[in-house]
Amino acid sequence: MPKKKKKLLEKVSAKGKKETTRVKKVKAIFSKERILADKVPEATNLHNKTRYGEYVEDKVQYSLVEALYLLERKRLNLRDARNKAIKKEDFRKKCSRLEKNFSIRYAVFKDLRNRGYIVKTALKFGADFRIYDKGVKPGEDHAKWIVYPLRETETLTLYEFSAKNRVAHSTRKTLLLAVVDDEGDVSYWNSSWVKP
Repeated sequence: MPKKKKKLLEKVSAKGKKETTRVKKVKAIFSKERILADKVPEATNLHNKTRYGEYVEDKVQYSLVEALYLLERKRLNLRDARNKAIKKEDFRKKCSRLEKNFSIRYAVFKDLRNRGYIVKTALKFGADFRIYDKGVKPGEDHAKWIVYPLRETETLTLYEFSAKNRVAHSTRKTLLLAVVDDEGDVSYWNSSWVKP
């Protein structure tokens, strides 16, 4: 049986020369609503370079949005507790059952990651995500924004908007409302306090 080919990554050097490297997928297990990978070189290298996942004891734990994004990018080999491969669309459906607004959250996560930002959960701030400015990694500096994903058809009361703005202000971050339309396109609304 032929060996499976590893994914190739092409990078153009500063001198314009193409450099190709083989990337081994991270093997992770999806069990009890958690995605865990062993702390093997593939997982630790991915975390150290791009900050996907969080170290939890001797494992790397991925959020649902991180795992789907990595599946789409062919960087993750996701299996269930019985070691059966999980297909991307099956995983997306499971995520949507686990989180009521998963599709909206994922659209925002994917858009921000595609733009080159590091996106991490922000539960301790009462928000969906915290976003680090380009070139900044968690642990080296603080996040610049906290993000609340919303559907285009959703409405916020003035009280809800004020509460979100206060959370951002109290954590010294800028509030971003990420509005997702029916096509999955994301628009960002920035809000901050102004002293008269």
